[in-house]
Amino acid sequence: MVRDVASRIHALRAHLRATGGRALVVIHPPNVFYLTRFTGDNGAALVTLNRLVLFTDPRFTTQSRQECGRGFSIVITRKSLPQAIGETLAARGASGRVFFEEDRFTVAQLHQARRASSTRWTWKGVRGAVEAIREVKDASELTRMRDAARLGSAVMDHAIRTVRAGISEQDLAAEIEYQMRKRGAEGPSFETIVASGARAALPHGRATSKRIREKELVVLDLGVILRGYCSDLTRTVHVGRASREVRRWYAAVLEAQREARRAVQAGIEAAAVDEAARSILRREGLEPYFIHSTGHGLGLEVHERPSLGRNQKALLKAGSIVTIEPGVYFPGRGGIRIEDDVLVNEAGSETLTSTPRELIEI
Repeated sequence: MVRDVASRIHALRAHLRATGGRALVVIHPPNVFYLTRFTGDNGAALVTLNRLVLFTDPRFTTQSRQECGRGFSIVITRKSLPQAIGETLAARGASGRVFFEEDRFTVAQLHQARRASSTRWTWKGVRGAVEAIREVKDASELTRMRDAARLGSAVMDHAIRTVRAGISEQDLAAEIEYQMRKRGAEGPSFETIVASGARAALPHGRATSKRIREKELVVLDLGVILRGYCSDLTRTVHVGRASREVRRWYAAVLEAQREARRAVQAGIEAAAVDEAARSILRREGLEPYFIHSTGHGLGLEVHERPSLGRNQKALLKAGSIVTIEPGVYFPGRGGIRIEDDVLVNEAGSETLTSTPRELIEI
């Protein structure tokens, strides 16, 4: 078992001991990958105090053995994975409390697992057992995420150079995702957002056949998956010379984003980062147009713990990576968002994405 995976299993077993559990069943694919390195689309992990088992089906016999390496028991089954897990627990002849990911299991899956396991096992739903460990990235993860941020920035630089009046949002999004693959990414970490003109007021506006026109704002929001890990960044450009009003909006968002990045450090409440951005927009009379939180955690998934929003009391942890993405949106007129990936340090932070943030007029 490789060192980083071994440390994750060690931390999870410590959690089991502290909470009175004898086993944890993991079925959420990012969590399965985190604990086993298995990338197949049908896998589950059973973590006990002295054993780690990966369950999958015959399609992944060779792949599971190649990816998981030593230290794992691998069960290849044609049965449903919850049933196979329940039977494995029953065969152990032990008893105790087995935890499962209650926000990932279906009622049918839980019924299958319970029916197959011995009545000596008590099933209890839990949330966030693996995600809490994932929140702080280890050295190998930080290397991958730095590379993902670097690649995402390079794609964004290319996308900005590609923006012009007359190109359709869909064609621009297709070029962006082509560049991701060409430069080595496994693919996008979410559906690429290209929203121009009035559509830029849609925070998650999907690319359409609309053609970009002169005097329009264009929001570009993209992320890549590289060696399993995500990046996520947004830039807003203007086609032609921007009006004084648009320049004022942009300057306010830029300052809000800068102040939020400055606020990031270990031990600070997540809500304080949100307030650092929100206070600038409030001062400029733009807070009513800021309609989402300031950011979110980033890693194996594009949305992870923590959430950087109002009333979020969680303290940021050194080694976690968050997005900082304030924005303003004016229905019927357009919107502006600036987003970067930021590593939380003990004293301060490090911005991983590098595309220039100043207003670009195409």
